[in-house]
Amino acid sequence: MNLVTTRAQQALCARHDAPFLAVELGRKVGAAANLGSGLRPLNGLRHPPVGETTGWYLWAGEELSQADDFFQPLCVEHLETLCPQVLPYLGLPPGWRFLIADGYEDVWFDATLLSDGE
Repeated sequence: MNLVTTRAQQALCARHDAPFLAVELGRKVGAAANLGSGLRPLNGLRHPPVGETTGWYLWAGEELSQADDFFQPLCVEHLETLCPQVLPYLGLPPGWRFLIADGYEDVWFDATLLSDGE
């Protein structure tokens, strides 16, 4: 990611009144195998980061599978070629989600992403 990407992320956060939280290169996202397939919409949600992860989980399509192997770790820098459309959203902090398709964008805060499930 580069300065242009960071500026786009900061602008998107400002537009949605969300604090900006940078994603460090070398960190991992959870990416579904269908992410670079061209399937729409593109979805993302961010849990609090743990270890080397960003907290981001990204997938394409209408369904979020509950299968244990639905998400695979992917270094964030690979998103530039795999699915660059998601890059502007990666500055959103934990608790935020997005859904994008051609000509459509929805960005919202989901407090349940911050709970520990208890």
